[in-house]
Amino acid sequence: MLNFKSINITAIVIFIGLLVLFLFYHISLWWFGLLLLIWFSITALGSAIIGWNYHVKSLNNNPETLKNHIAITFDDGPHPEFTPQVLALLKQYNAKATFFCIGKHVKTYPNVFKQILAEGHTVGNHTYSHNNLFGFFSTKKVVDELQQTNRTVKNLTGLSLQLYRPAFGVTNPRIKKAVKALTLYSIGWNKRSFDTTSISKQQILNRITKNLKKGDVILLHDSSLKTVEVLEQLLLFLQHKNLKAVTINELFNIKAYA
Repeated sequence: MLNFKSINITAIVIFIGLLVLFLFYHISLWWFGLLLLIWFSITALGSAIIGWNYHVKSLNNNPETLKNHIAITFDDGPHPEFTPQVLALLKQYNAKATFFCIGKHVKTYPNVFKQILAEGHTVGNHTYSHNNLFGFFSTKKVVDELQQTNRTVKNLTGLSLQLYRPAFGVTNPRIKKAVKALTLYSIGWNKRSFDTTSISKQQILNRITKNLKKGDVILLHDSSLKTVEVLEQLLLFLQHKNLKAVTINELFNIKAYA
């Protein structure tokens, strides 16, 4: 299995082998550099690609589901302009979604956050600040961020969040410790839309719908008009394919709140 532990063990074994060869056969130091480069490259990719489950076991999709269910997830909200538009479309097409919210946005737009819950959707923790350097935070700072969002939501709604979406999909040993300490479910995806990039609405829709099947988890962001427009086309596509959008907790049969 390709994960942080197995790669480290393999690298250590190879390093010992290279050390023996160096001591007795005087092989080039270049081999040690190559080993380090390979280890670093694999670990960097594993930290950035949540679907590898390299550091943290995340729920990325559920191919074992017996129902024609998929999950649509939204990151980075709530947004005062676009989240209500997303909610209106979901209601129109009788679809449910999961919103991974940034704590500081929940604090700033509490009524939008409450509307998400009032309309039957699920909410999760997407850190408090969504800092660009979040992947470099210490374990304590990661825990503090997640607890700050949880407290904000608890004070506002009485709910204790159990679902966590890593910022930027980045994981590492420190984030793993924080997730374990707070007993959270790490939620990933297997259909990334790239809706925050400059690609067109059609390209985004094509990325999502290509080979879409039951059990898949779609990543979107409720932070732009482009995503709102893509969402309506996606919901029409789901209707045509007889696929139903449900919450993450329903798709994986887990509890969203403690």
